[in-house]
Amino acid sequence: MEINSTPPDLPLLAAGQDFPPVAQAWAAEHGAAGLLAVGADLSVATLRRAYSLGIFPWYSEGEPVLWWSPDPRMVLQVADFKIQPSFKRTLKQFIRNPRCEIRVDFDFASTIAACANSPRGGQAGTWILPEVQAAYTALHQAGLAHSVEVWVENQLVGGLYCTALGQAVFGESMFARQSDASKIALAALVAFCQQSGITQIDCQQNTRHLASLGAAEMPRADFCLAVASTSALPAPTWDFHKGVLRQLLPAA
Repeated sequence: MEINSTPPDLPLLAAGQDFPPVAQAWAAEHGAAGLLAVGADLSVATLRRAYSLGIFPWYSEGEPVLWWSPDPRMVLQVADFKIQPSFKRTLKQFIRNPRCEIRVDFDFASTIAACANSPRGGQAGTWILPEVQAAYTALHQAGLAHSVEVWVENQLVGGLYCTALGQAVFGESMFARQSDASKIALAALVAFCQQSGITQIDCQQNTRHLASLGAAEMPRADFCLAVASTSALPAPTWDFHKGVLRQLLPAA
């Protein structure tokens, strides 16, 4: 990520220090829209606080920890999830095949490692550095991060991981070793959210791919209000039965 200018009011945070109000995040003219602060740490307590305020870390190797809260925010309302006709066929085949499984939190470490190693179009390297993997693994062990995994013949072929506070879900990264495997993982997360009464999944940044799946921008202020209310709700039990995917398909 390239930063073109550094306004003098960008806060440098010590570990445990409060985040500034998200309204203070940089605007587009500063060269890094949504950049809010630098520093602090990636402890469970810091990450929990950040996500509850609509803030997330994102930085590259050699950079300090950078904290972001873009406006607008890219969000997938689970009721708006789009399934193209070709993917409907893939999803039906996956559901029918007894050798295909969705596993939740079965192998979080392998899932986040695969996300870190997954190639990104036009990007060199990864932001999911070893210290980031360690931090989110600790978050997972605290019950605040989850993996949704696609297994075929007992092989992990795709998946995603997300952060979750109560009923607020924040998508982080996906990977695929087979065609459509990451999309199947996202469909499983959407189905789980629908079943659990969770209405939206944070996607952080606007991309054409996310828009094609039904995600859309919403004002940061509205997003933060939604996070404040949903993160205070009781967390669902993170478990999954493959048959739940059928609710995403039109009745035959």
